[in-house]
Amino acid sequence: MGLLVAAVVHTADIQDRDGAPGVLTSIRASFPWLRHLFADGGYAGEKLEAALKGKGEWTLEIIKRSDTAKGFVLLPRRWVVERTFAWFGRNRRLAKDIEASIKSSTAWLLLASVQLMTRRIASS
Repeated sequence: MGLLVAAVVHTADIQDRDGAPGVLTSIRASFPWLRHLFADGGYAGEKLEAALKGKGEWTLEIIKRSDTAKGFVLLPRRWVVERTFAWFGRNRRLAKDIEASIKSSTAWLLLASVQLMTRRIASS
């Protein structure tokens, strides 16, 4: 559905792969039944798999573009994340990285998520 389940904002010098275990730990506390993860090629490798050990039973599925593909190719499940980022990008404060602190950046992200959910509820 593209709804925000959890978010952790960190500084730009931290790779997404390194920040993923913190996000997954926070997800595990709120949604213990989640087991299957979809991730793009940036999360591939033993480093993330090793970090996930001991943090619950996870199945990690890496969605990678085919080496033989030319031009635009729709990748399964990847479009959900990209679509959600586009929805958040409609908010002026999230369109550019201008926040002075991680707390304010996280707050604006959560507000954008609330706005998205309330619009869906209002239209139904």
